[in-house]
Amino acid sequence: MRNYFKRHIAITPEHGSWVFLFSPLLIGLFVGGRWSTITLYLVLAALAGFLIRQPIVIAVKAYSGRRPRSDLPAARFWMVVYGAIGALMVAGLVVRGFAYLLWLALPGLPVFAWHLYLVSRRAERRQMGVEVVAAGVLALTAPAAYWVARGESDPLGWLLWVLTWLQSAASIVYAYARLEQRTWKTIPPVKARLRHGWRPLLYATFNLVFVGGLGASALLSPWLMLPYLLQWFETLNGVLRPAVGVRPTAIGLRQLIVSSLFTLLFILAWR
Repeated sequence: MRNYFKRHIAITPEHGSWVFLFSPLLIGLFVGGRWSTITLYLVLAALAGFLIRQPIVIAVKAYSGRRPRSDLPAARFWMVVYGAIGALMVAGLVVRGFAYLLWLALPGLPVFAWHLYLVSRRAERRQMGVEVVAAGVLALTAPAAYWVARGESDPLGWLLWVLTWLQSAASIVYAYARLEQRTWKTIPPVKARLRHGWRPLLYATFNLVFVGGLGASALLSPWLMLPYLLQWFETLNGVLRPAVGVRPTAIGLRQLIVSSLFTLLFILAWR
């Protein structure tokens, strides 16, 4: 059995990716405000869909010669486990009248297929565009959770999707900029730092202005600017104070803390 229970095959080593699943999922659940057994079905289905990625990736790497074939039994085992759990939870959602949620899973199929193609070509690293699109797929858990909580497909769920995807996209772009800063030998002048960080600043500023505009037009609570203001200040601070020589784990941990605070502030501000 030790051949099957391998942590690096059962659980993704990319710890920072968890927040892109749980942040929109928790936001959708808390904004919806009601919990039931159907909520459990959705959470477990989303978790199974997220976890099954790792054993599939391992299997693709094994077949393409990037990993030993001895990893295949464990990869197949966890694919069956996660697939069975996901299928049972999806069946529960269908029986309870939420079959329409399956449409939200369709965009993930071509994105995941493209990711697997990149894995087979040894080209999956440093693909910021793919990660941003994948974050948008994971952000679909926000409307799914909201609709399950509300018991209907309220159009407000789509706004939650946009809001959570914008935050995830800005977070990914910012993380890439921070990782690039690690390689700098010295800290450049302020103008050079701002020039390098124009993209994450643009993302964070757009998000802040967009949410501020929705608040000013009374479509959303004006307090909802607070989590995006947090992200904007973090981005500006990271651009002006480069992560020269900082370990990637430290950058990832800080990102996790900021994203967790964003999620908490979003929920509180919405209420």
